[in-house]
Amino acid sequence: MWRHSPIRALHQDTIAGMGHDAVLEWLLEGDPAIRWQAVRDLKGAGERTLLREQRRVATEGWGSQLLELQDPDGRWAKGIYNPKLTSTTYTMVLLRGMGLAPGNPYAIRACKVLLDTGFWKDGGINFFPKVYPRSETCISSMVLGALCWFRLDDPRVDQLAEHVIAQQMPDGGWNCRAMPGYGGATHGSFHTTISALEALRDYQFFRPHRGLAAVEAQARGREFLLVHRMFRSHRTGQVVKAQMTRFAFPPRWHYDVLRGLDYFQDCRAPREERLEDAIELLEQRRQPDGRWLLPSGYRGATFFEMERVGEPSRWNTLRALRVLRWWGNR
Repeated sequence: MWRHSPIRALHQDTIAGMGHDAVLEWLLEGDPAIRWQAVRDLKGAGERTLLREQRRVATEGWGSQLLELQDPDGRWAKGIYNPKLTSTTYTMVLLRGMGLAPGNPYAIRACKVLLDTGFWKDGGINFFPKVYPRSETCISSMVLGALCWFRLDDPRVDQLAEHVIAQQMPDGGWNCRAMPGYGGATHGSFHTTISALEALRDYQFFRPHRGLAAVEAQARGREFLLVHRMFRSHRTGQVVKAQMTRFAFPPRWHYDVLRGLDYFQDCRAPREERLEDAIELLEQRRQPDGRWLLPSGYRGATFFEMERVGEPSRWNTLRALRVLRWWGNR
């Protein structure tokens, strides 16, 4: 994910595992949402070039298509959280993943709709107050990430960040089922944890003067993932769920190893041996031509198909290469 300041300038000479320029050129031929991130993460372009490439996300390709589908009231599919996966919440999560530029007026309008509709008296996001008396942590995290990425300047954003941080569990993870009324879980969830970590990372950059608590919470959250070696039981060492070893995109609210590793590289976390199992898995998924395939995704309606299941995936190849570059750039 792109950060607002400073823009990271990476050097082409340490792209791990490529061996030639063909894969990079293939990425650069993709949708603007792919191209600008490849230019940033794998080619080392300057700030002016990055900004020019990023602006194309709003006017060409997938990003432009999504913006054209926005309802006049700022929603998508006439819904806030449902229908999955075309509602306003999930569309904003996807646009954030594409890297639509902060401050985009269509995104800001949608951010206001999400916050005005869902902000709850406990400081979180509750889109279903007639059913649940408290905010839900996964939804609160997804919305927080969107608000911070697109830079909605509203004091409720700080309250929402405080709420998400307050939901962190003793083991360092988060779990949407831990709150009273949601199941009483006592162990962190990979799914909720990655959404919270990504959101707090965005908050840290959006509100740097208030970000210390977010930084500390992230450190505890990363430790939760490390204790589990990113996808294993801390008790038995077995894979927690096979689905975590498949790299679907968009991941929606789901955790997988590549999404977790991409967060670690995004915040330049220390590299250590407890990540080695995950890195090995990532390497195993690389095809002989240096690309990664797209597995089947998650159930739910979509506006359009970005990539074909079973074929080389620019999304997965982009994310995998920047993870391996971070891992190898010692």
